Amino acid sequence: MTDTRGITHSRRRFAAALGTGVAGAVAGCLGTDSSGTASIDDGSGGTTDGGDDAAVSADASATVGMVYALGGLDDRSFNDAANRGIQRARLDRDVAFTNEEPSSIADFQTTQAALSASERPDYDLICCIGFLQADALSTVAGEYPDQQYALVDSVVDRDNVASYVFREHEGSFQAGHLAGLVTARDLSVGAGSTRPDERTVGFVGGVDSSLVRKFEAGYRAGVGHAATEASVLSTYVGAFDDPEAGYAAAAEMYEAGADVVYHAAGGSGLGVFQAAQEYGRYAIGVDSDQSRSNPRYADAILASMVKRVGTAVYDAAERTIEDALRTGSTTALGLAEDGVALVYGTTLGPVIPDDVRAAIAASGERIVDGDLSVPSKPEAVGQ
Repeated sequence: MTDTRGITHSRRRFAAALGTGVAGAVAGCLGTDSSGTASIDDGSGGTTDGGDDAAVSADASATVGMVYALGGLDDRSFNDAANRGIQRARLDRDVAFTNEEPSSIADFQTTQAALSASERPDYDLICCIGFLQADALSTVAGEYPDQQYALVDSVVDRDNVASYVFREHEGSFQAGHLAGLVTARDLSVGAGSTRPDERTVGFVGGVDSSLVRKFEAGYRAGVGHAATEASVLSTYVGAFDDPEAGYAAAAEMYEAGADVVYHAAGGSGLGVFQAAQEYGRYAIGVDSDQSRSNPRYADAILASMVKRVGTAVYDAAERTIEDALRTGSTTALGLAEDGVALVYGTTLGPVIPDDVRAAIAASGERIVDGDLSVPSKPEAVGQ
């Protein structure tokens, strides 16, 4: 059984923790020097140099302009995952790149056009991260037909644009399956515990859009597949860079009885982790393994639904070098292509019961084999 209850955004507890908790995660976890070169978590506990000045290298195999989604680098999630992909291309294939971090939707078109018109450097590829860039890119790509572009997380129907999308609903199904199984158990590990009599879980989205609703749809379907009669609370905070709003939304859910909250809210999701830890409950991260990128919250993060954004960026850069970029077409990445996956948390993963792991692995195999269909719209769940 699933239902949606109205969630009111209460922020009463967030301010006291902001200075040492979420604010530190947003502003202080990664350093940026005066040239804009960031030290980025590589997903394995180490860091690598962001390499913003790499585009001036005359010996580069290709030069890429990276235009990131709103919220910019240091989000410990979507943008940082994309950054790891281009860093890997720099290390493996001698790709040079620059990082651009627009601060508003209006800035996307200006930034894309500026890179397209640039002669020093002359970009071989401009890689646009995030679905909110699609409208701007459709215009800019038409104005610069000789420039190659890659768009990650949406589709632009232009002959000079290679589009990469993900079947987020498939990975989110596994996140929901985990949440549905956990909420029905008496679990007390790490910073949290469950209340199996409540059997309630939650979903916090960023911007309310068809893309983010794919996450919610898969999650709801996964909770239902667990067959534990769990209720699902859901809300959208309207931004990918508002951890205070993420905290308030998750806090209301935990107060309403939720044991686990899954977020698809970018940097806003850092507030979800803060709330999970404070309320003694659990969270599921998104895009990157957030138990690694946010180790201070690892004792509250059961797992993360990773989206291989970096894989798409790396593929686009590599194909540009080989003059084989699939412009004018769309590449879809799901469970079968290892484009999405559920990754258990570094601290809590080892204590998740074996039968729960086995059930989630089995449902994943059924999805890959085509025996289990996952809806991509919330309203289709249960139909």
